[in-house]
Amino acid sequence: MTREGFDKSLSVLQQQMLRMGSMIEEAIHLSVQALSKQDLKLAGKIIDGDDIIDGLSNQIEDDCIGLIALQQPLARDLRVVTTVLKTVTDLERIADHATNIAEIAQRIGSAPLIKPLIDIPKMAEMVENMVRDGLKAFVDRDVELAKKTCLKDDAIDKIYEDLFIELTGLVMDGGESHQVVQALNLLFAARFLERVGDHATNIGERTIYLVTGKKEKY
Repeated sequence: MTREGFDKSLSVLQQQMLRMGSMIEEAIHLSVQALSKQDLKLAGKIIDGDDIIDGLSNQIEDDCIGLIALQQPLARDLRVVTTVLKTVTDLERIADHATNIAEIAQRIGSAPLIKPLIDIPKMAEMVENMVRDGLKAFVDRDVELAKKTCLKDDAIDKIYEDLFIELTGLVMDGGESHQVVQALNLLFAARFLERVGDHATNIGERTIYLVTGKKEKY
């Protein structure tokens, strides 16, 4: 394969990764929407759609391995391909978390919500932006955007900590059993979003390493 052909293959890999990222952003958004609006049909669509994302993830992984095995890329190119591989793993896990939230929506069903859902949708919007910016930083090799993306995780952690205190307080107060179960389910949903923020941070940190050669933790 010529240098031009290899660069084209790398470009295709990155475009596939962006497509996967876009699908995952939508999955996060819709899963939280299903939870907030108690839309069980929408929750089912998110769960069913996870197979499509898994298929795309497997395809990208196969393409990466094919490039490594057949083309024997130089060190710099190899670092790009392995970064794509690791990033796709993070994206696939983010998709799993979106599915987890949709499953929580199904478990809660149509039961009255114990509290207005304000923090969880806010967290969802923040992590969607983190995923989008993290992938953009990678494609553009934008270190500053990658750093800004990583730094956003602290605000998400703070919302989760506050929500943890609030929801565990409801559990400790010894409310009715269905309220306790719902509080725990909502806490799990928030935890899944907090983990999405962690995966988006991973993407940012890898971009920084790819461009600078320095491993920075946020």
